[in-house]
Amino acid sequence: MNYHGGCHCGRIAFDVEGHIGTVNECNCSHCRPKGYLLWFVPREQLQLRTPESDMSTYTFNKHQIRHHFCPVCGVAPFADGRKGDQPMAAVNVRCLEGVDPADLDIRQVDGRSF
Repeated sequence: MNYHGGCHCGRIAFDVEGHIGTVNECNCSHCRPKGYLLWFVPREQLQLRTPESDMSTYTFNKHQIRHHFCPVCGVAPFADGRKGDQPMAAVNVRCLEGVDPADLDIRQVDGRSF
């Protein structure tokens, strides 16, 4: 399945391919206040439709995950990093068109304890 996603104002836009199975709701100090519901996919399945230079990026803790957000509207539609050797994207499914979080299998993740 192909999904279109992005930020509120449209400065960040992307397409992502795959099947949304379980999404993660993390309770860490970054994810919890932002209400992220994260779907992890191989990075090559996410294709930016706007220039990477239009995004701002935030890292914290071990600085291994790059959280991308729009400097205009503030919405953070995805992050990228690695899982082992594999480049991964963490897509905020709340930023995907036509996806209703009420229809998803949501797994609680205790990121606060890491």
